[in-house]
Amino acid sequence: MIIADVIQGSPEWLALKAGVPSASNFDKIVTTKGVRSKSAENYLYQLAGERITGIREEGFQSQAMVKGIETEEEAVKLYELIRDIETEKVGVCYPNEEKSCLASPDRLIKGKSEGLLELKCPLIHTHVKYLLDNDKMKTEYWQQVQGQMYVTGLPWCDLMSYFPGLKPLVLRVDRDEVFIKALEKELGIFCKELEAVILKIK
Repeated sequence: MIIADVIQGSPEWLALKAGVPSASNFDKIVTTKGVRSKSAENYLYQLAGERITGIREEGFQSQAMVKGIETEEEAVKLYELIRDIETEKVGVCYPNEEKSCLASPDRLIKGKSEGLLELKCPLIHTHVKYLLDNDKMKTEYWQQVQGQMYVTGLPWCDLMSYFPGLKPLVLRVDRDEVFIKALEKELGIFCKELEAVILKIK
């Protein structure tokens, strides 16, 4: 794993992410079953445009997303208290020197057991839904979480949903080598197609 020491959300971070497949968008490349997603073509064209212009297309930020960002530090402190560990902020992680894909996990976890923390601070009804059905959250973020483990090489990720005043939900998600193998295959195809499209439209 290679780490670029930038602040998440900064112009430098956005510049590094422009035109590069990111774990948060791996669901646009591959489905939970490990086959190509129907969204792959549009994502491919988006990244090709970003790579040439150097400008990352800004995604829509709902009120819930903005509130989630504001609540993140509170959630991290609670997680560290629950697990009795310290976490580490990172900017961008790459699997190797090629830097053909990346991940921006919320936190790295160091110590006796190394892993990842991925935080979700959703609307209240969504958090309640996750509390009632753990598998819903796992499924919704499966590609992102497994993608982060693929990029970083780490063995597990704690997926946490947090809403102030309600009990938190922390799910330990282990590496799924079968899915990661399928993801790696589809990513390889996608990246080759991305380079081809860039050559055509330059």
